[in-house]
Amino acid sequence: MPIDHLVYAGPDLDVAAALASSLLGVESHAGGQHVGRGTRNRLVDLGSGTYLEIIGPDVDQPEPIEPRPFGIDELKGPRLVAWAAGVDDIDAADAALARAGARSGAVESMQRRTDDGALLQWRLTPPRSGVMPFLIEWGATVHPTASLPQGPTLLELRIETATPGLVRRVLRTLRIDADVAEASSDRLAARILVGGTTVVLE
Repeated sequence: MPIDHLVYAGPDLDVAAALASSLLGVESHAGGQHVGRGTRNRLVDLGSGTYLEIIGPDVDQPEPIEPRPFGIDELKGPRLVAWAAGVDDIDAADAALARAGARSGAVESMQRRTDDGALLQWRLTPPRSGVMPFLIEWGATVHPTASLPQGPTLLELRIETATPGLVRRVLRTLRIDADVAEASSDRLAARILVGGTTVVLE
């Protein structure tokens, strides 16, 4: 099961997109609105079916009733806050995580329209910040990377956490390869190949 996407969030989408583009050497591409959640995103291809989601408040929507996902309302600046694991059968994957002691939460359905009007539909477990992945299943919807130009290449996702044993158990269950290290606090960092140079997004 692949790393479906990394989530780079900030309190201002334009600022977050500009910082990501400066680091990665490519412009991000418009994703769309998450209606009712008060957010909008932009995307960058990271190779092998993985992408970077840059997400922030959508100024064209009213303030949402619930807090925006990924703790966006509390962020002081852009940072890598979360990641999603792509699965073919989200119910089976969620059940497997439950057996591993890390149930990911109730599965819900979402959709959004791209700026060119295409409808994307997917199922996911609750999007959450932190080192544990949330799950996403695209079903019959064409994956977002299919419409993105080739970008830089994700080399490695590094996970620092105070609970490395639990994180490694989750990764084994999902058959995902990532570098997990013990640390006093949780942190995500992505090593990305840009041209012939390796940069770190964190």
